[in-house]
Amino acid sequence: MAVGEAIAIRRSDAALRSLLKRSSLVLILVSTVFGALSGVGIWFVIGLVQPTATSALIHNFVWGWAIEWAFFLLEVVTALAWYATWERVRPRTHLLLIVLYAFAAFMSLVIIQGILAFMLTPGRWLATRGFWDGFFNPTYASGLLFRTGVCLVLAGAFMTLSALREKDRAARGRLVRYLAGLEAGGLLLAAAGLAAWEGALPGPVRNLFLGAKPLLPTLASTRGALVAALLVTAVLALLALGLPRFVTWPQAAVVLLAACTVLGTYERLREGVRKPFVIRDFMFSNGLLVSEIDALNRDGILSKARWAAHDAGTTPVTRGRAVFRAECSSCHTLDGYLGIRKRTAAADADFLGLLLGALRDDGPKWAARPPQKADYPFMPPFVGTDGELSALVAYLDSLKSTSTEEAPRGN
Repeated sequence: MAVGEAIAIRRSDAALRSLLKRSSLVLILVSTVFGALSGVGIWFVIGLVQPTATSALIHNFVWGWAIEWAFFLLEVVTALAWYATWERVRPRTHLLLIVLYAFAAFMSLVIIQGILAFMLTPGRWLATRGFWDGFFNPTYASGLLFRTGVCLVLAGAFMTLSALREKDRAARGRLVRYLAGLEAGGLLLAAAGLAAWEGALPGPVRNLFLGAKPLLPTLASTRGALVAALLVTAVLALLALGLPRFVTWPQAAVVLLAACTVLGTYERLREGVRKPFVIRDFMFSNGLLVSEIDALNRDGILSKARWAAHDAGTTPVTRGRAVFRAECSSCHTLDGYLGIRKRTAAADADFLGLLLGALRDDGPKWAARPPQKADYPFMPPFVGTDGELSALVAYLDSLKSTSTEEAPRGN
């Protein structure tokens, strides 16, 4: 929008300026209204689901968050002012508002990308605990390039829907071609960023979703959907670039949906390949720190997860259920996502004991364990005492004799 208004002023392009005016309400609704509401929702949800990880991110990047919030405030103010001042201020003053908005919005992305990428590739931060080592991590630049490209595609797709409302056919074709060029440029950046991002990932992470036999087929399918959505978006953008007068609103809507799919599948892939961590090599998905393994192997997992220990009971099965809630329930349900009952149905207690025992480790350097110790390299080691391990085996073994309707508490 900032580039478009600059061009419209320089060329006295009334059609382009009219397009921007029609699109300004979409900017307000998507960026400030939906953005603000979903932002509050995100903080509420992550504070409930991962309070320990949220606390770690806040403590390590508190000034980064503060800067991002300042940029977001500038976004809201300038976007509202830009929308409210059409034809009320001089054109160059109006242009300044959207330029400030574009700057603030991009800088918000610059800040947030560092924190999001840190959770997957903390890099040197694991040794130094330095702010900049965590912020400028191995996947920072590639992720920023990818997201910037997708933002350009989304901008072009949103505005194309408004451009198709232009009554002048010649002007409509010119606007659609301009926006299709924006989308094509964004796709090049996104494709380059995705390739660089995959190349910057550690080998064990890439093995989860790449190769002839990916360890997590669902993530491999997600990556396939991401590539397919990129290709669909590219084909439609090129068609619009070459034949802008034949673009219709269904085609524009498909481009928008495909671009949203590109971003959505990337986010699912980025989140999924962190398994079994929430902050890789630092904090597991269940909130345990890698540095706590030795102490919890001595004192027991329930010494930390007191919320689970409260209902532990006295029998091996009830105590094992408490261990399951503390150690396994962040990744496994009983009968739903990664349901554990189905996976234990054909196994006997001896096998379960051997499997869980194989996942034990000698200390914080568990990630370097030989892969032949277990067939589940995306699972964390079992952490806890031998008694807790036996109780967990007893609980898992008991699931074979209970139906879904008779599932023990903690389902």
